[in-house]
Amino acid sequence: MAADAAQEAFVRVLDHPSDRSIERAWLFKVGTNYVMERARTAARRERLLAARPDRAIGDPPRDPHADVEADERRRAVLSALDCLSEKERVSVLMREEGFSHREIADAVGTTTGAVGTLIARAHQRLLRTPGLDLELL
Repeated sequence: MAADAAQEAFVRVLDHPSDRSIERAWLFKVGTNYVMERARTAARRERLLAARPDRAIGDPPRDPHADVEADERRRAVLSALDCLSEKERVSVLMREEGFSHREIADAVGTTTGAVGTLIARAHQRLLRTPGLDLELL
């Protein structure tokens, strides 16, 4: 591990050349950081394997019924969004992503005062969409 740490320190010197002379303290710190990171990684790996030695580390298998329901919800929302005009759709989606009224107005080519009305009108049209669950909005 000491040889790996020394090699890592000198590789970093080559990757980040400097006009100043390389200081011993900097090389020592790079080597020390490398050793500490390797120790933390080994400890995490050991902890994970000790916690569940008989199971693979990863996400549990997905429930097929949940996948089907999620797909149905996704299709219903996409269908409802298709009923909106381009400006309304962009406005609603940008608002859901946290964009400000100014950013939305710039994107759709309107004024900031009209953005609120545009979004409210789009929400009303979405609420009138048959088969759309209100919890999805």
